[in-house]
Parts: sequence; structure tokens; C-alpha cells
Amino acid sequence: MQNLLNTLHTNLVFGRRVQKLSEALGQMIPVGSRVLDVGCGDGQISARISENGKNISVAGIDVLVRPQPHIPVTQFDGTHMPFEKDSFDLVMFVDVLHHTEDPAALLAEAARVSRKYVLLKDHFLAGPLGGRTLRLMDWFGNAHHGVVLPYNYLSETEWNRIYNKVGLRVVQEKRTLGLYPIPANLIFGRGLHFVSLLEKTTS
Repeated sequence: MQNLLNTLHTNLVFGRRVQKLSEALGQMIPVGSRVLDVGCGDGQISARISENGKNISVAGIDVLVRPQPHIPVTQFDGTHMPFEKDSFDLVMFVDVLHHTEDPAALLAEAARVSRKYVLLKDHFLAGPLGGRTLRLMDWFGNAHHGVVLPYNYLSETEWNRIYNKVGLRVVQEKRTLGLYPIPANLIFGRGLHFVSLLEKTTS
């Protein structure tokens, strides 16, 4: 049963997700940027972004390095990014921070390593069934990869509080991503996803 569910997820969801997210994220990354993708997985989204004609180069770091990733990936401890201050133009997280116990600490690390921007795709904990829906999506997409699932989802207010704490501000945001076909989008979309381009407020 688990293998069948994994196959359905891969065939019906994963390919569309890579396409839609690479488009939404790529639109927000400035031309010629050097990007660090934190928790990059197999790197398919970053690889697609680097092919969009904007001369974007991407390197990845992850706690679990997948076999044959699509971009260069360095293993890290999940807490400290092994780079000097201002090493990249932009640091990117794609559905990573809700897998951590302390999102603020990792965002602060991103602000240290980034020269100017942090690009974040994650979830808003919203609505009466929001938490259960997000847990279901997380389990389908990540359990078979051995990814830690603390289900640490935050409300919009909590995200804004963290941004202020670590010296970031939202300069661009997209909340309609079209990750799922209709009618699935009515269940798994509905304001639970966002992409935010964050700019450092301190040097």
C-alpha cells in the first residue's frame, strides 16, 4: 500500500510541484544570483531554476544527501551552514523550516550567509482543518525519504514575528501557486502555501 501511495504521489503531484515551484521561485530571484538551497533534497527544483535563462547558479546543502542529486550538494548538520557571512546573494528554503524545531535559528543563519535576500516557500497554519491537511501532505511527500516530521507549522502572525526577530522583511509574496490540479487544489491549496522574498534589514 505504501508503495502504491508513493507512486501515485510521484505521478500526480511531484512533477507538477517541481514545475510550479521552480516558476514561482525563479521569478523572484534576481538575474545573475548565486543561490544556496537549504534542505534541497534531490535538487530538481533548483536545477530547473538554474535553466530559466537568468544566469542563476545554485548549490545545495542538506542533512540527508540523496543519491545522484541534480545540483552539487554538501551535507550539513541542520543547524550551522558551513559558509562565511555574505557568501551568497540569496538563500532559499523550499518546505524546509516546518521540519525544524527552531525555524528562527535557521532563518538567522540564512540571513548571516546571504548578502541580501532569503527566499522562502512554506505553509501558513490557517483554517480549522489546516493542521491536519498539512500533516497529510507532509507524510505523503516525505515519510518514505526518512525526513523528520515534527509538523511545526506557523501562522502568518508567527512568521512575521520571526522575520522581525532575525532582521528580515517581506518585499514580495505569492500565495496562489497552483501546486495541485482542480479539484485537489480546493483541499490542499486554499491559502496554506506561500512564497515570500525576504530582504535583510541589517547588514
